[in-house]
Amino acid sequence: MIFKKSTYKLILASIFGLLLSACAQQAAKIDSQIQGDVYTGTDTVEYLADGVPDRVFFATNESVLTTASRDTLRKQAAWLRKNSDINVVLEGHADERGTREYNLALGERRANAAKDYLMTYGISENRISVISYGKERPVDSGSNPLSWSKNRRSVTVKAN
Repeated sequence: MIFKKSTYKLILASIFGLLLSACAQQAAKIDSQIQGDVYTGTDTVEYLADGVPDRVFFATNESVLTTASRDTLRKQAAWLRKNSDINVVLEGHADERGTREYNLALGERRANAAKDYLMTYGISENRISVISYGKERPVDSGSNPLSWSKNRRSVTVKAN
């Protein structure tokens, strides 16, 4: 079967259009899970209790709590006040970019920011431990903006 040159161009243009459409849909999915460069999705979130998320997310190179992070930490504080026998560990994390030392320090600043906020809502300092894993424990091993935003976090876990 022999096609005209214009038919080949039409077929190639159609294939190219389909590929662009698929890329645009993937980009829209990523954009819907990142606000600025802070993760806003829920697929990596676990829960301390019903309706109490276990993690907060940070912008690149930041340890400043976002509005969403403060809301999550208020829920954690309310739950911890009702469960005064439970102690927690705040785990600080960073994305893969940056040196090991830098990310360990950044993870510690993030965990301490969460700790300080919980303390302002009445949680005793002796109930909260802090540890930094830096970039050593990514929740998403990808090397892209969505993965990085998921990994920039502080996670609250029950202490053993």
